[in-house]
Amino acid sequence: MTIPEIFTIGHSTLQFDKFVELLHRHGVTALADVRSAPYSRFSPAFNREAVQASLRESGIAYVFLGEQLGGRPKDPTCYENNRVSYEKMSRTALFHAGLDRLCQESRAHRIAMMCAEQDPVTCHRTLLVARVLASRAVPVLHIHADGSLETHALAETRLLQIVGLPAEDLFRTREELLAEAYALQGLRVAYVAPPEGSSLRSEHR
Repeated sequence: MTIPEIFTIGHSTLQFDKFVELLHRHGVTALADVRSAPYSRFSPAFNREAVQASLRESGIAYVFLGEQLGGRPKDPTCYENNRVSYEKMSRTALFHAGLDRLCQESRAHRIAMMCAEQDPVTCHRTLLVARVLASRAVPVLHIHADGSLETHALAETRLLQIVGLPAEDLFRTREELLAEAYALQGLRVAYVAPPEGSSLRSEHR
């Protein structure tokens, strides 16, 4: 069965009214929150309870999938040297259960995944979740703050540019180039657990 397209969006510093306008513009009827910690010191309107209530008033359903699809997993086997390994996380049963739930919901709703980062190629929603969705032949579209849409294929081309890899190579396939690009970007942006006893916390993912 063909799975409908799934959108992604980052709330970043958007005003909530603008955020909702973007969702309505693209016909989104449900939001899947994929933040591990669904709270923001800088944008409290996007705290879990607040965003759920406000979306309800705007006619948009809300589901929290941060436990399954968040970028800061509780499973210690998903880390290498305190840094989240997207590759390891992508092989866990919990992650795939979250993907299954997301795809299931997409049959009943026009759904968007939300995280904090504005640019999709700096966020695990793209580097991890959308990558695996695309491997399942699920069409993914990234909503930008100006309202434009970027296909996941175009986001991957931009990712190659960002990490300094060519779009084509005589000796490597595009799949091999992308695998390296995902790995390089993952090292740049994946969550790093603070040293034991530290009170440091990340706003992201």
